[in-house]
Amino acid sequence: MNAKARIYVAGPLGFSEAGRHFHASVLVPFLRKLGYEVLDPWALTEPGRLDAIERMPYGTEKRDAWRKLNHEIGATNRQAIDQAHGVVAVLDGPDVDSGTAAEIGYAFGRGKLVVGYRGDFRLSADNEGGLVNLQVEYFIRESGGTIVARYEDLEASLGTLRSPGEGSPGP
Repeated sequence: MNAKARIYVAGPLGFSEAGRHFHASVLVPFLRKLGYEVLDPWALTEPGRLDAIERMPYGTEKRDAWRKLNHEIGATNRQAIDQAHGVVAVLDGPDVDSGTAAEIGYAFGRGKLVVGYRGDFRLSADNEGGLVNLQVEYFIRESGGTIVARYEDLEASLGTLRSPGEGSPGP
């Protein structure tokens, strides 16, 4: 049996209660149901580590603890993107989240398929010719990906992504 294709899910959904619910209860299970192994950056860091820093009093010790953990999280996410065969990027918001934009650019540079999901109907482009920031949209489309408005449409957009051994390049 071939290994499952791995998808990294980039996006800011973990920052809000509603976003966490959609991410954990809808989007990630949907991608798993399609047969993908999901590399979820919101689940790669043990929550207790975040909580411990949050409980620290304001000051130098807390700032230094965040700096150290931020570096670890960034490195872990980079490694997960490197291990992924493709990226699903959540593009919701008045502008694409800066971390998500960085992950899109990094994934494109590593030759990964990037598919955008924008369920947010607000205008967010640089001009009438785009859906989101022109550079973000460029990287997505040049990777072979597209941008969908319904998460259910991700299945067709990810159709070119194959698991290792099915003719697509591995990590």
